[in-house]
Order: sequence, then C-alpha cells, then structure tokens
Amino acid sequence: MHNLNLLLTLAAGWMAAVTFGYGTMRLGWSPIVGYLLAGILVGPHTPGFVADKALADQLAEVGVILLMFGVGLHFHLKDLLAVKSIAVLGALGQSTVATLLGALTAHMFGWGWPAGFVFGLALSVASTVVLTRVLSDNGQLQSPTGRIAIGWLVVEDIFTVFALVLLPALFAAKADASLPLSFAMAAIKLAVFIAFTFLAAGRIIPWILNKIAETNSRELFTLAVLAVALGVAVGSAYLFGVSMALGAFLAGMVVGQSEFSARAGAEALPMRDAFAVMFFLSVGMLFDPRQVLESPWLIVATLGVVMVGKPAAAMLIVALLGYSSRIAFGVAIALAQIGEFSFLLAALGTQVGALPAAAMNPIVAVAIVSIMMNPMLYRALPHVEAFVAGHPRLWRALNRRSAGQHKEDGGTREGLAAHRAVVVGYGPIGRSVTRLLRDRGISPTIIEMNIDTYKTLRAQGHDVVYGDANQREVLRQAGVATADSFIVSTSGAAGASEGIRIARQINPGLHVVSRVDYLAQSELLRKAGADEVFAGEGEVALAMTGSILRNLGATPEQLDSERARIRAELFQPRATDT
Repeated sequence: MHNLNLLLTLAAGWMAAVTFGYGTMRLGWSPIVGYLLAGILVGPHTPGFVADKALADQLAEVGVILLMFGVGLHFHLKDLLAVKSIAVLGALGQSTVATLLGALTAHMFGWGWPAGFVFGLALSVASTVVLTRVLSDNGQLQSPTGRIAIGWLVVEDIFTVFALVLLPALFAAKADASLPLSFAMAAIKLAVFIAFTFLAAGRIIPWILNKIAETNSRELFTLAVLAVALGVAVGSAYLFGVSMALGAFLAGMVVGQSEFSARAGAEALPMRDAFAVMFFLSVGMLFDPRQVLESPWLIVATLGVVMVGKPAAAMLIVALLGYSSRIAFGVAIALAQIGEFSFLLAALGTQVGALPAAAMNPIVAVAIVSIMMNPMLYRALPHVEAFVAGHPRLWRALNRRSAGQHKEDGGTREGLAAHRAVVVGYGPIGRSVTRLLRDRGISPTIIEMNIDTYKTLRAQGHDVVYGDANQREVLRQAGVATADSFIVSTSGAAGASEGIRIARQINPGLHVVSRVDYLAQSELLRKAGADEVFAGEGEVALAMTGSILRNLGATPEQLDSERARIRAELFQPRATDT
C-alpha cells in the first residue's frame, strides 16, 4: 500500500506539474507558478485527489539538496568580486529593509517579533530561477544590469544559506535559555565542517570524479555526481550537526571549482529539476485558499513588501551608489519577486517553531503573484525609461552620478568588440580550426568530452570546457550566449543537432558551422539551426573530381566550374529542406 501511495503521489504530482507548468510557460510566466498551482490542486485543501503529504515532503528533501548543490555549483567568487561594491552593500541593505518591513507587517497582524523577523527574512530573498530566466529572455544576462543583479542575488543566497544553518540553533537555544553556548557550538561545528569540506573533500571529490570520467560512462558519472551531492549533504547533518542544505551547497562549490563543473551541472540537472518539482509541489500543498478569504489584508501587505518595498529599497541603493536610472530600475524590478529560498526559510521556520503554520499561506500566494508579474514588469522597462527621459528634472534626480553607467557600458562594449568562437571537439579538424582562429588573433573556447584531451588543452593554456556540447549548461559555460561563431568539428556530428538547437535558442544571432560524415545527415542539422554543413562524403567527391579532371588535362577554370557545380548539387539545401 505504501508503494502504491508513493507511485500515486509521484504520478499525480508530476502529471499536474507538467500540465500547469506547460500552461504557465505558454502564458509567458515561470513554470514555478505552474508547479505551485499543481501542488494546490493535489493538496488537502482542494477537492479531488489528495497526494500523500508525508511522502511528498520526503521527496522534496532530495529536491532541496539538489537545488542547493546547483546553487553551489554555479557560485563563482570571481563573478561576485567583479560587482562586489554594489552587490554586497545592495544585498545586505535591501535584505535588511525587507526583513524589517516583513517583521512590522507580521507584528501588525498579531505575530511575535521573532516570527516577524523570520517572516521578513523569507520575503527578502528573490528567486534565482526566476531572475536568471527573466534576464535571459530579455537578453540582459551579460549586461551591466544582469551582472549586478546576479552578483546581488549571490550575496543574498549566501546570506540565506547561513540563515538556514543558524535558525535551528537559535530557536533550539531559545527553548533551553542557552543562546550564547548554542550559538558558539553551532559556529564551531560550522567552521570545522567548512574546513573539512574544502581541505579534505576538495581533494577527494575531484579525484573520484576524475576516475569515473576516465571510464567514459555517462551513467556512472551521473551517479557519482548525485552520490557526492547526497553523501556530503547527509554526512554534514549526521557527522557535524549542520544543515543538509549547507552540505549540499558546499559540495556544489567544491565540484564547481574543479574541471568537472560544466559536465556535473549538465548531468545532474535533469534529476535536480525532477525532484525540485516535488519541492514546489509540497509547498503548494500547504496553501489553503480559504485562508485568503479569512486574511486577505495580510496577503496584500506581504505583496506590498515584496513588490513595492523591496524594489524601492534596491532602486534607492543602486542610485545612491552612482549608477544610472536604467540600471537602478532594471535591478529593482528583477528582484521584485520571491521563490525557492523563501519557501526553504519558511518551511524551516515552521519546523523549528519560529513561524506559525499559517505563515506559509501568504508566502505562497505572494510568490505566485510576484513570479507571474515579474516578466511583464521587466518587459515594461523601456516605457518606464522613456517616461523618465521625458521629464528632465526627474531624470537628473535619478542620474546625479551617471558616470557609473558609462563606465559599466564601456566595459561591456569592450568585451564584445572581439570576435568570440566556440569549437566543439579537438580532433584533427578541431585542431586545424583552432589553429586557424588563433593565427588570426581569435582564442576560441573548446568544448571537449575526452578527459585526457581536456587536461592537455588546459595545461597548454587553452580556454576549454569539459562536458557534452548537447547540454545547455555546458554551452552556457563555454560562452555561447556572447559568442559569434559555433563550430561543430567532431566525428558523428549528426548527433549534435540538439546542441545546435540549444545554442541557437541561447544566441539566435550565432553563426553555426557543422561537420557531418554523410550527406544524408545534412538536412537534420540545417533544420536544427546550422548555417553551413560540410559532409565528409561531399569533400571526398570534390577531391576525387579534382584529381580526375587534372589527369584529363582540365584547365583551372574548368576545375573551378566543375567543383562549383558539384558543390551546389551536394551541399546546397534542396527545396524539401526548407
């Protein structure tokens, strides 16, 4: 019976998530909204099928671990240092304002101050998933606004990770009136665990992944990544008494600093997404629509904190630090939502007795509304900018130190001035293409799946990414989003159609050149988005034709004419290809 409940919960939950996720995507919203709505549908507060909440919570724990592992995997200190002056001050300042506003709101509705501060903390952090999706959809991920917003969110995420660690210690200490001692013990355990993770696991984990990679088994590598994430997370709780979320985050950081970061992210992504859906479903199952009618003003006030208070604080901080109104509005709107970390904080706060059970309701409701509204608000930015530009006094008030804008924009244009190329594979053709590009002052990024070749290239100083070029995560790390050319040089490149399709989605302006072994495979790659396809069969036909004609005494003009005719017959797309 237990197995049947598990299967029913998984089947009903994922079917509902697919249905609502697809619907919200078609409407231009984040699929997270669909997952939350699916959780409400299969939850105990709506009619119809009710999923097993206990089982859903257990599966959600795995989702939390993999979500935190992914956050750690993508955390790069250099990215934060590039915008540290605004990211650190901005994130801490905005988080403080949002926490205070949330605490005041909760206190106005009769909650105690401790519950209010935890509630405010949950409202202070934005969703990484939503923010990156909105910036990417609007082509702003690599812009000054995007870099600042991402760095800002990284600081928020770090702050939240430590809040997740300290909350249980703080409220357990409150129960036995030994706050200083409990806090000190928690800090010592945390320091020992972090040191152990980076000194010991930092050597062991890359060594293990290297040995697994040498087997060339995709299944073993995927299993190894999951084992590392879950193993370190569970070990952190049992051996050091710290949260599994922090363990998973640090495990992700260790892997992210190794050469396996891109491939690990790509291989673990499907499992992470599947179990993360269960996390959002379990959160949605907590939502009780009846409470909306019982306390609508609490939801309205909470929405005001998230969509008015937070962005106003962010905009003021960005403007005071000397950035333009365009960047200030962009950062403010991008952060005017809440998501996965808010749910994590609220769920933990409920577990340790810091928050009443009813606190989850306004958080879920506000998350749904803010995530739905965020893409639409961001798309309205040009209209806001036009309005400000049309009112000189307002523009001058918001751009008192606009030199910061020119500095940022100049850096972006300079970075984009040089041609950027991504080469897939470093076989004989890949080596020739790379040498050709380097001879012309272009240093391409190489994507290589062979671990030994990858190590050799890295030792030679090449810009190289280890992983499968059919994986979105690998393509992003290789810089496809800002590249000009994408060159697939590997044998058996007909299997690269998925990678070409994803690369074209990431960067529609990309010039894609691909190799295939057989002419019959050319049509597949053209449909996937390749601009030019070169087949081994065709090149052999051209070479043989040239040899035969030269032996027959053909003139150079005749050779060129015949080659052009054969190339048109073999390589040009037929009418059925278009």
